[in-house]
Amino acid sequence: MGLPSLPTLSSPSTPNIRSLLTIAGHDPSSGAGITADLQTFAAHRLFGTSAVTALTVQSTLGVDEIQPVDPAFLQRALDHLSADLPPAGIKIGMLGSTEIAATVAAFLASFHRAAGNSTGNHLKPPIVLDPILRASSGADILPPQALDTLHDQLLPAVTWITPNWSELSALTSLPVQTLSEAEAATHTLAARHPHLHIVATAGDHSQPTDLLRLPSGEIHRFIGEHIETTSTHGTGCAFSSALLCLLVLRDTPIEAVRGAKHFVTEAIHRAPNLGHGRGPLNLLWHLS
Repeated sequence: MGLPSLPTLSSPSTPNIRSLLTIAGHDPSSGAGITADLQTFAAHRLFGTSAVTALTVQSTLGVDEIQPVDPAFLQRALDHLSADLPPAGIKIGMLGSTEIAATVAAFLASFHRAAGNSTGNHLKPPIVLDPILRASSGADILPPQALDTLHDQLLPAVTWITPNWSELSALTSLPVQTLSEAEAATHTLAARHPHLHIVATAGDHSQPTDLLRLPSGEIHRFIGEHIETTSTHGTGCAFSSALLCLLVLRDTPIEAVRGAKHFVTEAIHRAPNLGHGRGPLNLLWHLS
C-alpha cells in the first residue's frame, strides 16, 4: 500500500513546488527535530525550510541538554524566511522555553495577517503543532509554566495539534490512560479551542489507536498495529510533518491522518537499526 498523495519518482520537477516551514529543535542524531521534518517534507516532494528553536545534546540514548536560541534571533530568522519563502504550511515542534513559545505565537499572528491579505482568507495554510512537552526519559522539554503561553497565545494561532496521551493529559489536566479517557480529553481541549483539529496519538501503547477530533465534534478512530522495535525515535515528529504534507497536498483531514499514520508505520518497519537506544526511522523508505 502506497501513499496516494505522494508524487511518483518519475514526476517531472515543477517551478511551482510548494515550500513548508518547520519551527523546531535540532537533534544531532537526525532522528527527530528539524532533520526528521525536512526528510519527511522531501519524501513528499515538498521543499522544506527551517528555523531552529533550540540546540540539543542528544543521541538515540536520550536528551542530555537543551539550549534554547535567543528569541530575538529566532524572530529575525522567521521574518526573513517568510518574506522570501512564504510557506504553504507550518509545522511546530520543540519550543524549549516560554519565551520561544511566545515568539512563535507572535510570528504566527503576523503570518496569519499576511496570509489573509494575500489570499482573501481562502485556503489558509495549515499549521500543525506537535506539543513536545517531555522527553521519553521523563525530563521536561518545555517548562510546565509555559502551558499558559501555549493555551493563551499559541493554540489560538494553530489549526492542528498532535499530542500523545501524556501530552494530552498535561494540556487538559485530565487522566488519559484509556481510549475513552483520551476521547473525553479531546473534547475538553476543544471546549477551550473549538477551531482545533486534534489528533491524539497512541503509538507508544500496545493498541495504537489514534483519535481525530474534528472541529465539528466528530471523532474518528484509526486502528494501528503494535510493532516490536527499538526504532521509534522521532515518530511524533514524522507523523506531524507527514500530516502537514498531506494537508498541503489537499488530502481531507481524515485522509491526511490515515496517510500520515501509514507513512510512519512503514518508516518503522523499514528502519535502519542504528544507534544503541531508540533508533531513527527510515523516512525515505519509498525511495529504496
